[in-house]
Amino acid sequence: DGWKEVTSGQLRHPLYWGKVGTDWCEYTLHGLVSLAPDVPVAHVSWYEANAYASWAEARLPTESEWENAASAVAMTGQFLEDVDFHPRAAAAGTGLQQLYGHCWEWTNSAYLPYPGFSPSAGAIGEYNGKFMGNQLVLRGGSCLSAAFHIRASYRNFFYAGDRWQCTGIRLAR
Repeated sequence: DGWKEVTSGQLRHPLYWGKVGTDWCEYTLHGLVSLAPDVPVAHVSWYEANAYASWAEARLPTESEWENAASAVAMTGQFLEDVDFHPRAAAAGTGLQQLYGHCWEWTNSAYLPYPGFSPSAGAIGEYNGKFMGNQLVLRGGSCLSAAFHIRASYRNFFYAGDRWQCTGIRLAR
Protein backbone atom coordinates (compact mmCIF):
# COMPACT_ATOMS: atom_id res chain seq x y z
CA ASP A 1 0.00 0.00 0.00
CA GLY A 2 2.80 2.41 0.87
CA TRP A 3 4.60 1.73 -2.41
CA LYS A 4 1.35 2.41 -4.27
CA GLU A 5 1.15 5.84 -2.62
CA VAL A 6 4.79 6.60 -3.46
CA THR A 7 4.45 5.55 -7.09
CA SER A 8 1.19 7.44 -7.53
CA GLY A 9 3.06 10.61 -6.55
CA GLN A 10 1.38 11.07 -3.18
CA LEU A 11 4.45 10.64 -0.95
CA ARG A 12 7.41 12.81 -1.90
CA HIS A 13 7.92 14.65 1.39
CA PRO A 14 5.98 15.19 4.62
CA LEU A 15 2.55 16.75 4.24
CA TYR A 16 2.68 20.58 4.26
CA TRP A 17 6.33 20.74 3.13
CA GLY A 18 7.15 22.45 -0.14
CA LYS A 19 9.71 24.54 -1.90
CA VAL A 20 9.44 28.29 -2.24
CA GLY A 21 12.08 29.12 -4.79
CA THR A 22 15.06 27.06 -3.64
CA ASP A 23 14.11 27.06 0.06
CA TRP A 24 12.16 24.33 1.81
CA CYS A 25 9.22 25.66 3.81
CA GLU A 26 6.45 24.18 5.88
CA TYR A 27 2.87 25.36 6.08
CA THR A 28 1.91 25.48 9.78
CA LEU A 29 -0.94 26.93 11.81
CA HIS A 30 1.33 29.99 12.10
CA GLY A 31 1.45 30.23 8.29
CA LEU A 32 4.30 29.45 5.93
CA VAL A 33 7.67 29.18 7.73
CA SER A 34 11.17 28.13 6.74
CA LEU A 35 11.81 24.48 7.46
CA ALA A 36 13.65 24.17 10.78
CA PRO A 37 16.05 21.19 10.74
CA ASP A 38 15.98 20.71 14.54
CA VAL A 39 12.18 20.45 14.84
CA PRO A 40 10.57 16.98 14.78
CA VAL A 41 9.20 15.94 11.41
CA ALA A 42 5.41 16.06 11.55
CA HIS A 43 2.56 14.97 9.32
CA VAL A 44 4.04 11.72 8.06
CA SER A 45 2.16 8.51 7.41
CA TRP A 46 3.00 5.16 8.98
CA TYR A 47 4.39 4.18 5.57
CA GLU A 48 6.82 7.10 5.67
CA ALA A 49 7.74 6.53 9.31
CA ASN A 50 8.34 2.83 8.70
CA ALA A 51 10.40 3.49 5.54
CA TYR A 52 12.53 6.03 7.40
CA ALA A 53 13.07 3.61 10.27
CA SER A 54 14.21 0.93 7.82
CA TRP A 55 16.54 3.40 6.08
CA ALA A 56 17.99 4.36 9.49
CA GLU A 57 18.56 0.65 10.28
CA ALA A 58 16.00 0.86 13.08
CA ARG A 59 12.29 0.15 13.46
CA LEU A 60 9.20 1.69 14.95
CA PRO A 61 8.60 0.60 18.55
CA THR A 62 5.70 -1.64 19.46
CA GLU A 63 3.08 0.05 21.58
CA SER A 64 4.11 -2.01 24.61
CA GLU A 65 7.75 -0.92 24.17
CA TRP A 66 6.64 2.70 23.84
CA GLU A 67 4.42 2.49 26.94
CA ASN A 68 7.12 0.78 28.98
CA ALA A 69 9.65 3.50 28.10
CA ALA A 70 7.15 6.32 28.62
CA SER A 71 5.97 5.08 32.01
CA ALA A 72 9.46 5.79 33.39
CA VAL A 73 9.48 9.39 32.09
CA ALA A 74 7.67 12.40 33.58
CA MET A 75 4.69 13.45 31.50
CA THR A 76 6.00 16.78 30.33
CA GLY A 77 5.81 18.08 26.80
CA GLN A 78 4.25 20.57 24.47
CA PHE A 79 0.47 20.43 24.51
CA LEU A 80 -2.54 22.43 23.35
CA GLU A 81 -2.42 24.59 26.47
CA ASP A 82 1.00 25.94 25.38
CA VAL A 83 -0.77 27.68 22.46
CA ASP A 84 2.13 26.91 20.13
CA PHE A 85 0.52 24.73 17.52
CA HIS A 86 3.62 23.26 15.92
CA PRO A 87 6.24 20.90 17.40
CA ARG A 88 9.32 22.53 18.90
CA ALA A 89 12.93 21.38 18.94
CA ALA A 90 14.01 19.21 21.86
CA ALA A 91 15.79 20.87 24.75
CA ALA A 92 19.46 20.12 25.22
CA GLY A 93 19.90 17.00 27.31
CA THR A 94 20.19 13.27 27.26
CA GLY A 95 17.82 10.36 27.57
CA LEU A 96 14.35 9.98 26.13
CA GLN A 97 12.80 13.31 25.23
CA GLN A 98 9.55 14.47 23.67
CA LEU A 99 7.62 11.29 24.46
CA TYR A 100 4.58 13.36 25.35
CA GLY A 101 3.13 16.12 23.24
CA HIS A 102 4.93 17.55 20.22
CA CYS A 103 3.93 14.76 17.74
CA TRP A 104 1.84 11.61 17.92
CA GLU A 105 4.34 8.77 17.47
CA TRP A 106 3.58 5.87 15.15
CA THR A 107 4.10 2.41 16.60
CA ASN A 108 4.44 -0.90 14.83
CA SER A 109 1.28 -2.23 16.50
CA ALA A 110 -2.16 -2.79 15.08
CA TYR A 111 -5.06 -1.18 16.94
CA LEU A 112 -6.57 -4.32 18.40
CA PRO A 113 -8.37 -4.97 21.68
CA TYR A 114 -6.33 -5.87 24.73
CA PRO A 115 -6.78 -9.45 26.02
CA GLY A 116 -10.03 -9.72 27.94
CA PHE A 117 -11.58 -6.66 26.27
CA SER A 118 -15.32 -6.74 25.78
CA PRO A 119 -17.17 -3.83 24.21
CA SER A 120 -19.45 -1.74 26.37
CA ALA A 121 -23.13 -1.68 25.58
CA GLY A 122 -24.52 1.05 23.36
CA ALA A 123 -22.76 3.72 21.34
CA ILE A 124 -19.39 3.54 23.15
CA GLY A 125 -19.03 -0.18 22.38
CA GLU A 126 -20.02 0.36 18.77
CA TYR A 127 -17.57 3.27 18.46
CA ASN A 128 -14.55 1.33 19.77
CA GLY A 129 -15.35 -1.89 17.94
CA LYS A 130 -15.65 -0.40 14.48
CA PHE A 131 -12.15 1.09 14.67
CA MET A 132 -10.38 -2.10 15.75
CA GLY A 133 -9.31 -3.15 12.30
CA ASN A 134 -6.84 -1.88 9.70
CA GLN A 135 -5.53 0.90 11.93
CA LEU A 136 -2.25 1.38 13.76
CA VAL A 137 -1.54 2.67 17.25
CA LEU A 138 0.02 6.06 17.94
CA ARG A 139 1.23 7.15 21.33
CA GLY A 140 2.17 10.27 23.26
CA GLY A 141 -0.16 13.03 22.09
CA SER A 142 0.80 16.10 20.13
CA CYS A 143 1.05 19.85 20.44
CA LEU A 144 -2.63 19.82 19.46
CA SER A 145 -3.66 17.46 22.31
CA ALA A 146 -4.98 18.64 25.66
CA ALA A 147 -2.54 17.57 28.40
CA PHE A 148 -5.30 16.23 30.69
CA HIS A 149 -6.25 13.77 27.97
CA ILE A 150 -2.84 12.10 27.68
CA ARG A 151 -1.25 9.39 29.84
CA ALA A 152 1.37 6.69 29.19
CA SER A 153 -1.35 4.14 28.41
CA TYR A 154 -3.41 6.33 26.05
CA ARG A 155 -3.83 4.81 22.59
CA ASN A 156 -4.71 6.74 19.48
CA PHE A 157 -5.26 5.11 16.11
CA PHE A 158 -5.11 6.10 12.47
CA TYR A 159 -4.94 4.35 9.12
CA ALA A 160 -1.41 3.75 7.81
CA GLY A 161 -1.74 6.43 5.13
CA ASP A 162 -3.05 9.20 7.41
CA ARG A 163 -0.76 12.23 7.66
CA TRP A 164 -3.02 15.07 8.76
CA GLN A 165 -2.65 15.04 12.56
CA CYS A 166 0.86 15.98 13.71
CA THR A 167 2.08 12.40 13.38
CA GLY A 168 5.80 11.76 13.79
CA ILE A 169 8.53 9.19 14.18
CA ARG A 170 10.28 7.52 17.11
CA LEU A 171 12.93 4.92 16.35
CA ALA A 172 13.71 1.75 18.29
CA ARG A 173 16.68 -0.58 18.07
